[in-house]
Amino acid sequence: MEENWLLLSLNSEQLGIKIYDTRHEVNAVFAADAVARLRQHIGVAAVTSGPGVTNTITSLKNAQLAESPVILLAGAAPSLMKGKGALQDIDQIPIIQSMCKFTARIINVEDIVPTLREAISVSQSGTPGPVFIEFPLDVLQSYQEVLRDASFIKNPETPEKQNFNESVYQHIYRQFHNAWSHEEFAPLPVTIPKPNIEDITKIADILENAKRPLLLMGSQSTLPPLKTEQLVQIVNNLGIPTYLGGMSRGLLGANSPLQMRQNRKIAIKEADVILLAGAVCDFRLTYGKGFSPETKVISINRSQEQMLKNHGVFWNSAATIQADVGLTLLELQNQMKERKWGGLEKCREWIEMLKEMEIKKEEDTAKKLAQKPDDGHMNPLVLLTAMDEVIPKDAILVADGGDFVGSAAYIVRPGGPLQWLDPGTFGTLGVGAGFALGAKAVYPERTVVIIYGDGSAGYSLMEFDTFVRHKLPVVGIIGNDACWTQIAREQVPHFKSAVACDLDYTHYEEAAKALGTQSLFLDGDMDVKQVREALAQVMARSRAEKQSLVVNVLIGKTNFREGSISV
Repeated sequence: MEENWLLLSLNSEQLGIKIYDTRHEVNAVFAADAVARLRQHIGVAAVTSGPGVTNTITSLKNAQLAESPVILLAGAAPSLMKGKGALQDIDQIPIIQSMCKFTARIINVEDIVPTLREAISVSQSGTPGPVFIEFPLDVLQSYQEVLRDASFIKNPETPEKQNFNESVYQHIYRQFHNAWSHEEFAPLPVTIPKPNIEDITKIADILENAKRPLLLMGSQSTLPPLKTEQLVQIVNNLGIPTYLGGMSRGLLGANSPLQMRQNRKIAIKEADVILLAGAVCDFRLTYGKGFSPETKVISINRSQEQMLKNHGVFWNSAATIQADVGLTLLELQNQMKERKWGGLEKCREWIEMLKEMEIKKEEDTAKKLAQKPDDGHMNPLVLLTAMDEVIPKDAILVADGGDFVGSAAYIVRPGGPLQWLDPGTFGTLGVGAGFALGAKAVYPERTVVIIYGDGSAGYSLMEFDTFVRHKLPVVGIIGNDACWTQIAREQVPHFKSAVACDLDYTHYEEAAKALGTQSLFLDGDMDVKQVREALAQVMARSRAEKQSLVVNVLIGKTNFREGSISV
C-alpha cells in the first residue's frame, strides 16, 4: 500500500513539513527516535502497510525501551477491503501493541484530529514512549475518490446486491460525516509526574549526612520540562561526584571536576549515599548487586517498574520518588541550598580520592595506547584518541557497535549535553544511520559522526545514499577488525572456536564511495598524530564540500575490553 505513504508525504510537503525518505523503514523510526531525544519533544515516522510496519519492530521496541516519544503513522488497506485479501492487508495493531503506549485505527475522517492529539499527549506523558496510528487508504483520499473506487455492484438486480450497495454507501457516508467540523487543533496537555515536598525533605535529610555521595544519571534526567542548561546548573550546585549514562552523557562537558568516567564499580562500593537519577538497576548497574548493604540508595524515576527494578532482590532503597528526575533534582537543590549544603567543598576529599583513581586508570589506558597489535593493524585506542582530538566539540556522536564502540565510550568524549546518541538498554545494532539522519535533521549545521563497528556498519551503510540525496553531510568512521569481536571475546576462550564470528577486512569505504560519499582508508602502524592529521584533512574537505564521508580503519586485536561483556 505505497499509496498511503505517498499521500501522507505529499500532504506534509504542501504544509511545509520536511520529508526525509530512507532506504529501509527501520531507519525512519530510528531517525524519529533521534529527533525526539534531541528536540526533547516528539519524532514522527510514516511507513507503508504490511511489511513496512513489520520492518519497524526492532526500532519501535528500541524506542520503547529508550522511553522515546515516537509517533509511528502507518498505512492500511482500504477499510471496505479489510480481511478480503487486499495487498499487504494484515492485522497490524496486535503485532506492535505491546511496544506502544497507545494504538489506534482511524475509521472515520472526523477521528483523525482527536486521535492525533491524544496520541501526541500520551507519548510524552508519564514515562514517554512510542504510539501507533493506522490510516486505511480511504480515510486519506477525498470523498469523490472513495466513491469512485468503491466496490459498488453495477446493475444490482437482486435485493442482496442492492443491500450491499446501500451498505457501502452508508459506510462511506459515516467515514466523511462531520469530517471538517473540528475547531480545536491545539496540543493536549502533557502530564509530568512531580515530586512532593515530603519526599524531597526525606532525601535531603539523607544527603545532608552523607560523606561520600554519588550521583548516577540516566537518560530520563534529560527529559523536559527542564532544559539541559538548567540541569547542568543543578548538578554543579549539588556538587556531588557524578557518573553519566545514556542520553545524559556529555551533560557536564568534557572537563567537569564533578564527572567521573572510570572505576564506577569501586565508587559504587565506597559510596555511603547513591542517587539513582533515572539510572536503573539492570545489567548496566549489575542489577544492583554492587551496592554495599550499608549504602543508602535513593531511586528517582518516572516509571515505578524501572525505579524498583530488582529492588528487594539485589538491593534495597532508603527512599524512592516516582517523579520527573529533573524537577526532583531542582527541588532537592533548593532544599540543600536552604540547609547551606557545602556541595563541592563538602565532597572535596571524596572527589579527590575518585580523581586519583581516575588518573591511575587513565595512565593504564595510556600504556595500552602504546601497545602494537600482533596482527600489524592499528591499535584501536590510537584511532579513538585521534578521533577525540579532531572531532569538533559541538559534534553529535552516534554510537553504533559493540566492542569498538564500547572502547569509544571511554575515549571519545561528547562536548556537551545531548551530543551522544546510543541505542540505550536494548543494545540494538544498526541505529547508526537512522540516528544520524535524525540528528542532522534537527541540527543541519553541526557535524554528525557515526562511530561504527564493522559488524554494525553492515546494517545501515546503504543510508549514505539518503544522506547524499538529501545533501546531509554525515561522517561515518568504521573500526574494522574483521570480526564480531564482542561475541568472540567470550566465545573463543569458552568454546575454542570463532565460528560465525569472523568477517573480512572489507573495503566499506568503496561501497560508500559508490553512493556518492568521500572516503578514506587507513591501515598499519600509525601514531595518534598521523591519524589525527589524516582525519583532520579529510573531515575539513568533507565540511568544505558539504559531502558525506566514510573512513574505514583496519584495527588490531587488543585486550582493552577483556571481560567486559554484560548480560
